[in-house]
Amino acid sequence: MPLGLYAVSGLVVGFFVHQAESGNRGLEAKRALKIQARALNQELTAAKADRAIWEHRVALLRSEQIDRDLLEERARVMLGRVHANDVVIIDP
Repeated sequence: MPLGLYAVSGLVVGFFVHQAESGNRGLEAKRALKIQARALNQELTAAKADRAIWEHRVALLRSEQIDRDLLEERARVMLGRVHANDVVIIDP
């Protein structure tokens, strides 16, 4: 009888140890979530930097005195023209 009790207790403990390691909320799942969170934080940092660049460019267009270089660049893009001193590289 005690041997059967030990066997059942060992199986129960083994089950819980296995679930703690590889279950839905186990250590492996925690590691995977940390990796995913780190990747998402890097993506968020890149998006914030990109947003800051665009906000700066928009602020240059909205200010009392428009940045002449930015205005000229936008005009060239919209009109499809290039300046005589520009070097044009056509990328296929």
